Amino acid sequence: MAKKKKPLPSLEYLLPRCRVSRLVALIGYAGLLLSILGYNLLFADLHGANPVIVIGVQLLPLLIFLPGVITAHVRTHAWLAFAINLYFIQGVLICFQPGRLEYGLVMSGFSVLYFVAALYFIRWSFQAQRVARGET
Repeated sequence: MAKKKKPLPSLEYLLPRCRVSRLVALIGYAGLLLSILGYNLLFADLHGANPVIVIGVQLLPLLIFLPGVITAHVRTHAWLAFAINLYFIQGVLICFQPGRLEYGLVMSGFSVLYFVAALYFIRWSFQAQRVARGET
């Protein structure tokens, strides 16, 4: 017996949710970028390492996705949702290091914020695209 298809929500329902979830995802993305940059410039003890190299290695994976995030490309948000999990893992590991709990919590928090908001943005955007094409 075939499963009955659920009807898609209307565009009036989906579009505001897409905008809000994208805004929250952008806040999480920008917060993660700025917290990594700020911590490494202001607080990190790099033991003589070049801060430009350290910041570049940490930020380059995030900055690769920047053009797609700015243009609201849905697939870019989907791929970044996978990549952001590495920053969540790093944030959790940092939480267990003495004296770095706050930075680890901030890093994990922004990662989770982006991940959840991006998942909603992806879902509602794809539904809105289906509704715009005329699917029911």
